[in-house]
Amino acid sequence: MVIKVFVATSSGSTAIKKKQQEVVGFLEANKIDFQQMDIAGDEDNRKWMRENVPGEKKPQNGIPLPPQIFNEERYCGDFESFFSAKEENIIYSFLGLAPPPGTKACYHGSS
Repeated sequence: MVIKVFVATSSGSTAIKKKQQEVVGFLEANKIDFQQMDIAGDEDNRKWMRENVPGEKKPQNGIPLPPQIFNEERYCGDFESFFSAKEENIIYSFLGLAPPPGTKACYHGSS
């Protein structure tokens, strides 16, 4: 399973760039495999992202902004839901991934 992060590499928005960097940086730091899908330079990526973000998650203008996160074809969420999952320590379930060994909260090491 591949996590896909839809980003705009040529976004003029500093806020969007920071959000994209935070998602990408977190995935890299936690060694979670992912692909960056550029919507600025690739019309197919932009079209796919817009068509696959669920209706209730789209903003009023109907155009979702990056970063948008998918696990293959399954929509995970936008930056706000990613940030919430990270804060609540449920990022692996948010991404639809099994947590790596040793990250379970119920782990009891030998004492």
